[in-house]
Amino acid sequence: MKISTLNLKKNWTRRATEIFTLILLFSCSSPEPSKPDIPTGKANTTMRLAPYPWLGEKQYDETLELLEKYDGVAEEIAFFTEVSGSGTPLTVFRENMEVLKLRMQKARTKGFKAGMNMFVTLGHREENLENSLTGNFQYMTGIDGRTSKGCYCPNDENYQAYLSEKYAIASEANPDFIWIDDDVRMSNHEPLKYACFCDKCLQIFETETGVKHTRESLHKAFNFGTVSEKQAVRGAWLQHNRNTLGHLCALIEKSVHKVDPKIALGFMSGDRFYDGYDFDNYTKKLEGTAMLPVRWRPGGGFYEDFNILELANKSHAVGRQVSVLPPGVTNIQSEIENIPCQRLRKAANIVVLEVASHIAAGCTGATYSILPYYDEPLEGYDPLFAALQQARPFFDLMVDRLGRSPVTGIQTFWNKNSFVTQHITEGDWFDPSLTIPVNELYEIGLPAGYSNEYANVTILTKNNIFAMTPEEIKSLLSGSVYMDGEALQQLNQMGWQDLTGFDVVATNPGDCLEKYLEHPLNGKYAGRERSSYPRMFSYAFKKTVEKAEALTTLFDLSNREMGIAMGIFENKLGGRIGVAGYCPLNTMGNPSKSTQIKSVFRWLSKDQLSGYVASFHRTNLWIRENKNGAIALALSNSSFDPAEEITLMLRTEKTKLTLYDMACKATTLNSSGKDGPYQKFVIPFIDPWQIRLLADE
Repeated sequence: MKISTLNLKKNWTRRATEIFTLILLFSCSSPEPSKPDIPTGKANTTMRLAPYPWLGEKQYDETLELLEKYDGVAEEIAFFTEVSGSGTPLTVFRENMEVLKLRMQKARTKGFKAGMNMFVTLGHREENLENSLTGNFQYMTGIDGRTSKGCYCPNDENYQAYLSEKYAIASEANPDFIWIDDDVRMSNHEPLKYACFCDKCLQIFETETGVKHTRESLHKAFNFGTVSEKQAVRGAWLQHNRNTLGHLCALIEKSVHKVDPKIALGFMSGDRFYDGYDFDNYTKKLEGTAMLPVRWRPGGGFYEDFNILELANKSHAVGRQVSVLPPGVTNIQSEIENIPCQRLRKAANIVVLEVASHIAAGCTGATYSILPYYDEPLEGYDPLFAALQQARPFFDLMVDRLGRSPVTGIQTFWNKNSFVTQHITEGDWFDPSLTIPVNELYEIGLPAGYSNEYANVTILTKNNIFAMTPEEIKSLLSGSVYMDGEALQQLNQMGWQDLTGFDVVATNPGDCLEKYLEHPLNGKYAGRERSSYPRMFSYAFKKTVEKAEALTTLFDLSNREMGIAMGIFENKLGGRIGVAGYCPLNTMGNPSKSTQIKSVFRWLSKDQLSGYVASFHRTNLWIRENKNGAIALALSNSSFDPAEEITLMLRTEKTKLTLYDMACKATTLNSSGKDGPYQKFVIPFIDPWQIRLLADE
């Protein structure tokens, strides 16, 4: 029976829509929140060694001497298994494992646990191809048909057999643990941005969905049609990626534990939106039938301190990754990577700060990639190791007080399907990767948040509405929401205008001014103006219900009033809505906007905001979930200026807290007043680029 192209498209759209709806409702409606867990009381720390330093016995001995000299910097050593980022022939790999077995034995005689960092599972890039793996293997393939000749498809049976033997050979070398490096992903396999679209993967996708696709037809389905049509096929593809990597984790676990069921497995992750952010499922696969604890190493790009503000951005990426891990994962070591591992890439105090910052965001330790990758003397490393050794008690203290308790605060909405919404209303799905704006809202003193479950206020931006079911949207609008003009437009177009309180009446691609009105949330700043030069695209609003309130108005440079620039509204469901059309997430570095936005977020949360820095300082703040009134938080001075008289407002009945500096020196802080449910604590001084821990006595 011949089926027309039109009917095939209709059948596929209906089937894919059903698949994606099921994904939204059951598997991916929101990240699984971390649950409070008993703190370990001690940070987990590991030193990674590249092959050249451990293949040569002289440099290896020098490395062990350095680690022994600075006892406590790392308890474990993870040895890179390969030199290049492409696959390794098993003959070469077996020879390396014979040497590595001796190196690990020697490390144990010095008191270290010893294991492996499996550098290549799927491959990172095209590198050293003339000496890399050859054979009848399927390369990673892009949607345009290009391949990465150093990276391999995880669905290829021949490559699966190779991987199984490779992990078995590694296990026979008797490691205490095996870390799986971050090439277990379906994106960024140079020169490809996204993969894998080989014939085998397309065949599997056909089995999963019941629809046959070529690369060309799949690219068209991703990028053309209605939003719901694109959403359906994209959601099905994300589930395909989850299935692929879940099967791979199961293969690795079986291959390792068949040789030695006691070897601990660890996984290195990143912000894996295209993979479907399926970390909770990976842990189930990797723990196996013996339910061995799985380690985790969240990562991100902060390789030198030339742009120091990227440090906090990495911490926020790390926090997202940790937020989806099951509570049983308690060994979470952030990746501290100074590539190309030249000593002057990061100052010693910045390396120390980075470890503490990632612990604040949810980690319980760190893995260091800070030693040379090649045969180099270790001169110049003593100051860095001395700084890490000195800071080790502070890392332990942070882990003890913070543990795995969830981070509570303000978060930009995301869930496991967020990649589906990228460019869904226009453009190519495979444009630059999804980013979560964390920007200046955190730097002015509002608390970071990573989980929908523990968000005091949720930020909505363009297109992320499409990652939610109607029930989830209604629930969100019943809570506390801050949104930009594009999100407001999209919600109203979807029929939610009775819950938003505003509508867009004008846009301006040029320069504008925001003027503050008389309103309690503006306080003494009524009449002030805000300009964000150079030009920024702006939205002006009107009220759609009388109950809505304007906070600021928008003017063009001819002093023509365009409408409301910022407003608030409490809807009939009790939800509190804030809309901002003029630089809603940035250019907040003046006292008027900084103070106003904190008042707005406190109002939006109905005074449920866990805390905030009320004074005018550049900071980053991580507050952990209060349990039985307990307080535990970390606060950084994210500026080159010293911070004096930092005013911290905390939602607590506690009137006395203990402040710890990075030398673990304790100072008692007494509340200096109360504002509603918030106690006021003043921290006298924090040095530039330092972090403080505040907790109950």
